[in-house]
Amino acid sequence: MESPEKTNKIKTVRPETLEFIILYNQLRGRAFTGNAQLAEVLGFNSASSITEIIKSRQNIDPEKFRIFKERYKDFIGGGTYVPAAQVTKVAEGIPMYEITATASGVEVYNDINDTQPVGRMNFPGIEDCDFALPVWGHSMYPYLENGCWVALKVIHDKKILPGEVYYIEWGDYRMYKRLLLSDNEGEVIAHSDNTTEMVGHQLKYAPFPIKIADIKKLCLVKDIHKKHNH
Repeated sequence: MESPEKTNKIKTVRPETLEFIILYNQLRGRAFTGNAQLAEVLGFNSASSITEIIKSRQNIDPEKFRIFKERYKDFIGGGTYVPAAQVTKVAEGIPMYEITATASGVEVYNDINDTQPVGRMNFPGIEDCDFALPVWGHSMYPYLENGCWVALKVIHDKKILPGEVYYIEWGDYRMYKRLLLSDNEGEVIAHSDNTTEMVGHQLKYAPFPIKIADIKKLCLVKDIHKKHNH
């Protein structure tokens, strides 16, 4: 029997770590050449420690962050410093909504605005996103794995970039699909990346056309937080 308590799926990233990641992206190639050089400056045993902080959002030790700011203060003072308000905005994060897939792996439509967030997602690069949802099913594997979380940006004007992956609410359903150009005006082709699973001699997740006007909500997938196996 499942416990009614939900565990946090996204770990909390401390403000100094968020600031470090933002500054790292601004200063790399200017203040330092790469992770190996930066790891030596900060006293890490290997460059992989820097990679863990940047890619996996592993929190940085406050003392090492102090050394980082002291060592590169001339670059930071030269106009690249991140205001506290910007770091705070990242730290607040975007709301995460839990949804449950049907037996078919497709979620029946219901308004997420009628539900309460189960947490917040917070890391650099998703500041312009609106909310986060989990992935259910295997139709978009390997790009989107079942159970991972994605940060989504609402596209209000419904302008679609062919080939990009979107979360769409369409008809009575919600789904993730790669939207491709159609030969018919006002239509797109909803394509599933999983082209290996078959039912008989047919694709289990076959592509199909969708009229753009019928799409209730269109959101671009901006970032993916995949599950860790440990």
